[in-house]
Amino acid sequence: MHHKLGDPDQRNSFSSRRRSVRFAELMRRFPNLDAMRVLDLGGTPEFWRATPVQPKYVTTVNLDPKYDPEEPWLDHVVADACELSTLDKCPGDYDLVVSNSLIEHVGGYQRRRDFAEVVTSAAPAHWVQTPNRYFPVEPHYVAPGFQFLPVRTRARLVSRWPLAHERVYTVPDALAQVLTIDLVSTAELRHLFPGSDIWHERLAGLSKSIVAVRAG
Repeated sequence: MHHKLGDPDQRNSFSSRRRSVRFAELMRRFPNLDAMRVLDLGGTPEFWRATPVQPKYVTTVNLDPKYDPEEPWLDHVVADACELSTLDKCPGDYDLVVSNSLIEHVGGYQRRRDFAEVVTSAAPAHWVQTPNRYFPVEPHYVAPGFQFLPVRTRARLVSRWPLAHERVYTVPDALAQVLTIDLVSTAELRHLFPGSDIWHERLAGLSKSIVAVRAG
């Protein structure tokens, strides 16, 4: 079950509205997006079908095999976004790498370093967005301070928490879920992408999401 507040696929959800804000900033940074070849690490064809501007060509990469786009400007590759060999499976050269809310899920610091290497190897420009670890409300569970609680406490809470993006009902299942999320700070994002600009998406004056941006 998806909760409307945190489901970006719900048109009027909070997450969907914030995604629209970020896309507007993406367009401001890359006004010629419609002429660019984009590699989207962790994205889906549905995201790009719904955007107000479509790039010249998009390859989406994630581990889900269910996508098989028919549009000539869309391609989907089933692969690990943290492996450089993934780039061999992606056709052509790219102008821009886009990744939204993936890096916090790849699994540990070394995997995030590997992911950053894929990003910087694939194209001269990038946009890598992730929720800010120090925003007071954890975005996956819409729970204040949730990310700072002990792991076992998080699991017990999630098994009873109605606002999670993906509901689970047992502590073991909840534990498996919370361990897949490792929110990233501004300091770490800057370390992983040195030389990139860090843009802060703000809500009520606080930094809700952080984005490493390089214009190429």
